[in-house]
Amino acid sequence: MAIQGKLELTIKINELPVDVKTDKNGWKSFSLDCDGRIFHVHVKPKVFKKLEDAQANFPHWVAAIGGKFGEMTERGFILAEPSVQVFEKKPKEAKPQESEAIAT
Repeated sequence: MAIQGKLELTIKINELPVDVKTDKNGWKSFSLDCDGRIFHVHVKPKVFKKLEDAQANFPHWVAAIGGKFGEMTERGFILAEPSVQVFEKKPKEAKPQESEAIAT
């Protein structure tokens, strides 16, 4: 007999969604194309502001949008209970060559 599990999903983006719709309560809706599957996301204005702030304040950033698989749609799914975490991406420092580190 199978034990119970919890299926969660994380989608990473590094651009601000452009086709964003706002409902009468200010909630933002947008879609994400993940390898041909379309995930529809509906978040509070405060949550969407995290993405807008990242776009305005960081030259490079990544957002992790997490949630549960919701209802199936014609081409994908609705992302249920979405949450957003934003991280600044800093350029990696070049490592010094090993031959330069060895003194002869």
